[in-house]
Amino acid sequence: MAWQRGIAMRKDRDAAARKQQAKNLQAAVADPDVAGRRSTGRRRTLTAAGAAVLVTLGFALGANSEPLTQSVTHRHAALGLAGPTRDAGVAYAAYEKGYHACALQLAQPLAEQGDARAQSLVGLIHYAGPRTMRDDAQAARWLRLAADQGDAAVQFRLGLMYSEGRGVTQDHAEAANWYRRAADQRHPQAQYNLGLLYASGEGVVQDHVTAHMWFNLAAAQFPASDSRNRVAAVNSRDVVANKLTREEIAEAQKLAREWQPMAGTQLAEGTS
Repeated sequence: MAWQRGIAMRKDRDAAARKQQAKNLQAAVADPDVAGRRSTGRRRTLTAAGAAVLVTLGFALGANSEPLTQSVTHRHAALGLAGPTRDAGVAYAAYEKGYHACALQLAQPLAEQGDARAQSLVGLIHYAGPRTMRDDAQAARWLRLAADQGDAAVQFRLGLMYSEGRGVTQDHAEAANWYRRAADQRHPQAQYNLGLLYASGEGVVQDHVTAHMWFNLAAAQFPASDSRNRVAAVNSRDVVANKLTREEIAEAQKLAREWQPMAGTQLAEGTS
């Protein structure tokens, strides 16, 4: 009968779609460039003086992302895993494909063993994952562990959490501390936010010369492709310059020229 044939055809299409999804995911995990990269996402910037920049990490989800109700066992099968993994990149690949519960299960043991990338991912899942998996206190805990290991992108995000009072007690001085650690690793968004704090005197002693220096550095560090944030940094620098004398502007420019990143560090790939 026609309706029976229709049901059979839909079942065949569904099975083919599931096989193709598993094939695509296995290919992504097998590709070291995909499995190893850090997810970056989009930025939203508030340029008003004294306002903290709020950045939300977005993760690229596959077009065939399955709902969270699918069993973790099936997701492991799609990833081609028979047991635990020692590679945090596999957990990141699972998250990028929308397998949040699977990613958390893969990353959690590695995070508990001290893997900074896994700690970062566990923190990000609790921070920006599906609403049912969010836990700001857990996010702060795991991000702090990763930040202590020198991850500039995570240090910046931890600074945001202290600025917002999300998962931690709001503390602009502590926010400035984490922004500074990331800024010393050439993280442009952290440099920009640190400039905002110095311009407004939140968490630090107000200092327009230092604010000018950090805005100047941020403008130089933002890639040419990120014209929006680069322009914001330049505009903020010019606003601060209006509060300075010529001598103070010259001093700020000299400080920016002579500034050196923290020895032995570099900007973590995939800044947030």
